[in-house]
Amino acid sequence: MTEHSLWRLSRALRRAINDHHFDALAELLDDDVDWAIYGPIDMFPFLGARHGKAAVLEAIRQIGNAVHIRRLERETLMLDESGAATMVRCAMTAQDSDKPITARLAQFMQFRGGKLARLRILIDTFDLVEQTLGRPIHLPRIGNFA
Repeated sequence: MTEHSLWRLSRALRRAINDHHFDALAELLDDDVDWAIYGPIDMFPFLGARHGKAAVLEAIRQIGNAVHIRRLERETLMLDESGAATMVRCAMTAQDSDKPITARLAQFMQFRGGKLARLRILIDTFDLVEQTLGRPIHLPRIGNFA
């Protein structure tokens, strides 16, 4: 049995983010990769939609300039031949402040010919924004649910 594409992609992605080594990752991206990380783009400009290998590699470079991944804890994993879905807790350090940040990510990937063809990531952005700001966000209560 051969190694699932997710494992190769995970190693290459972490190496690209942490060490700025992009060659292995570039080999694993489909030329027409469809990529989207949903979150507050105004606060984190490397989030959002990208299309094509060059645009995705540039987004990964920007992520690597912003954070260093310390640890990934996979909470849930589902694999099939051409896809993967995971729930991950990611422990990072902000590059500009050495401040620790944790985020939960839901990731959905589709592979074609062993390469990443489509990626969607949903981030628990409320918690991420609070950590980045260094303070809780106080929102008004909606309704009376006593």
